[in-house]
Amino acid sequence: MSEDELRIRAAVELNRQAPLLREIGARFTGAGHQLYLVGGSVRDAVLGRLTTDLDFTTDARPDAVQALVRPWADALWDTGIDFGTVGAGKAGMRLEITTFRADSYDQVSRNPQVRYGDRLEDDLVRRDFTANAMAVRVTGDGPGEFHDPLGGLAAVRQGLLDTPAAPEISFGDDPLRMLRAARFVSQLEFTVADRVREAIVAMAPQLARITVERVAVELDKMLLGADPVAGIDLMVQTGLGDVVLPEIGGMRMAIDEHHQHKDVYQHSLTVLRQAIELEEPGGQERSDSGEKSGEKDLVLRWAALLHDIGKPDTRRHESDGGVSFHHHEVVGAKMVRKRMRALKYSKQMVDDVSQLVYLHLRFHGYAHSDGTGRWTDSAVRRYVTDAGPLLPQLHKLVRADCTTRNKRRAARLQANYDSLEERIAELSAKEDLARVRPDLDGNAIMQLLGIPAGPQVGQAWDYLKELRLDRGPMSPEEATAELLQWWSARDTS
Repeated sequence: MSEDELRIRAAVELNRQAPLLREIGARFTGAGHQLYLVGGSVRDAVLGRLTTDLDFTTDARPDAVQALVRPWADALWDTGIDFGTVGAGKAGMRLEITTFRADSYDQVSRNPQVRYGDRLEDDLVRRDFTANAMAVRVTGDGPGEFHDPLGGLAAVRQGLLDTPAAPEISFGDDPLRMLRAARFVSQLEFTVADRVREAIVAMAPQLARITVERVAVELDKMLLGADPVAGIDLMVQTGLGDVVLPEIGGMRMAIDEHHQHKDVYQHSLTVLRQAIELEEPGGQERSDSGEKSGEKDLVLRWAALLHDIGKPDTRRHESDGGVSFHHHEVVGAKMVRKRMRALKYSKQMVDDVSQLVYLHLRFHGYAHSDGTGRWTDSAVRRYVTDAGPLLPQLHKLVRADCTTRNKRRAARLQANYDSLEERIAELSAKEDLARVRPDLDGNAIMQLLGIPAGPQVGQAWDYLKELRLDRGPMSPEEATAELLQWWSARDTS
């Protein structure tokens, strides 16, 4: 597609929001101010994927922006006011309006010495990538003149990420831009210019200047992109991963001469791809915004990427020439907790991802001990109980973890998992697998045993829970008899 055709596509996209753009443009123009749609909004319009988030820049100072927008907007917020940004909500759209900036940086932190500018050109040249350095004038007539002084259209046409100034200057000002490059590689499916890659390799250690909270935001956006594998690989190959996720690059393990195991890094990227394919129906189709529609599962994607990070620490060369990774799921779950806590993820996120990593081999460890090749009721109950609400994601992770090129083996593994899911459905029809609890509650236990609340009640409860998992539902009479027998047989010495 030519640059002229890209401009036409952008105009068509922007005209969909013409009423809103005319309204806000009239307010600024009427007050003698300039207003431009800018950055990612213009880039997305050029790509034919404009979203409900719109970014603007203006010569008006923040207090003037607030005064102009307050009577018009449905909502107003000032969380970015210290950096010249006023947020507004209008008709389901989210707008951010930032005063022209001509900041300088101290090259130590990523916090700029905020200085407002008076020219659009000065604002554009300080942006992260040329693809994000285009602008469209907005007036009472709606979207108008297209500004592209830094070759942003050409960059979009080539699918290329390059910096307006020398990348060393851009990344020195804000090292987070290096990680943002990996995020855009994932989201936009662009590649990075050679000079940008070289600068990232040389400057990757400077990413340590950035707070872990901001790093985590970029990592999540990268994982939720259209091609997270490309973003992750750029991060690992350039050394950014050594700073923020060293365990990922640590999975690059040379295959021994006997090919006893796969390269764990490439295997994990394949598992991530396959897990994405198993997300909710529609997850691989493009929406009007250009993103893949359907349900994107951040927990599943993190678990797929990290499920084997315990392998390098557990690799053993056995006497028969084979290679083993015993208990790598246990070690991996601990590593996940440590890394995600360091990145200050929520407790729920840490718990969910680490539990999926811990459970991802459970399917392979259960024996079909009933002699029929079918899963026993006890094994099914324990599998479902341990997974809890993560069971749908565990199903997808286990299926995605099959990367063998042996078609017969792959078909057999998938058939075995089909059998497990059928057993879960069969047993769920008979009993509530989502809430397996003892057949007697704590009050009944205390009354039957004549004991007060305390550790002994918990021990009795745990015993009945294990019995319930093994045998299934029992009547109150059966549960009472089992409890009393257990209580009398205890070793109290």
